[in-house]
Amino acid sequence: MDHDGAVYNGDFCLDNGLVGEALTIPSANPKNFYQAISDTAAMPRLDLWAKLFVPDGDGPFPVVIVVPGSLGLQSHHLAHASTIADAGIAACAIDPFGPRNVVSTVDNQIQYSFAASAWDVLATAELLATRPEIDASRIGAQGHSRGGSAVLSAASVHLAAASDAPKLAGVYAAYPWCGHQFLNPAVGGTRVRAIIGDLDDWCSPTQVQAHIHAIRVAGGDASVRIVPNAHHSFDRTTPLEHEPDAAVAPNAPTVYIADNGAFILPTSDVPDPALVDLDGFLYAAKAGFGVRGAHIAGTPDLAPLFAEDMMTFWTSIMTPSTP
Repeated sequence: MDHDGAVYNGDFCLDNGLVGEALTIPSANPKNFYQAISDTAAMPRLDLWAKLFVPDGDGPFPVVIVVPGSLGLQSHHLAHASTIADAGIAACAIDPFGPRNVVSTVDNQIQYSFAASAWDVLATAELLATRPEIDASRIGAQGHSRGGSAVLSAASVHLAAASDAPKLAGVYAAYPWCGHQFLNPAVGGTRVRAIIGDLDDWCSPTQVQAHIHAIRVAGGDASVRIVPNAHHSFDRTTPLEHEPDAAVAPNAPTVYIADNGAFILPTSDVPDPALVDLDGFLYAAKAGFGVRGAHIAGTPDLAPLFAEDMMTFWTSIMTPSTP
């Protein structure tokens, strides 16, 4: 762990004493969603790092994949993994930064694509489904910020169909960036929950509401909670900070994704397979939506609210009801 709280791939255990097993997960670096969905064989391959924490007792266990945001895997992500494991649910914390030689994406989100972030989730689910101690029918994913975007995209029926991963039982999107959304946002049987603070200035609460509503209209089981007086990453217990280097555009229009993965810029209605994340970000900057600086954490008493909402969601999906 470094001075900023980032956790790397060394040996570590959770607060509850569980020691993580190191996993190497065959993933990929698609340049955009079109390549991930329509030209999957062309994706450059990459091995992802992860730690799997399995509760004591007899399995197979349900499992939640924990996906960090732009600051990488942090101590509060491991605290959530500990809480999840205490409920008899395995937790798998992934490190998308280490194998890509990325330290932070706070000031530069295009060091690897958002499609790659989502593919990491599906690749992890595919590997976990082969483990004898894991119940392949109860694999979920929880993502924070950029990771929240990743789990929402991984729930898409279009992206999921391009992989061999089992369908996710549920996704919990914590203060997600919803600047990318599928035109047809169907998620099949995956249950979706999003939570975000009304003071979030990294991601748009309005955009999150619209995303969740679109999933519901498409027939999905989806809900959203807007937390009053809460900033971005309000599940941390640290005081409110201002990140001056954060490159954000919370008021930019949504970039939509066609069924085949091609992006559609806000000023167009034509899907273009050649477009990548940079094109959407350049549009937002040129249109005047780009902003430098955003707030993070604050109001430590909100962390228990987050944990309660998180576990209410996961136990309702992962813990079988008693006959």
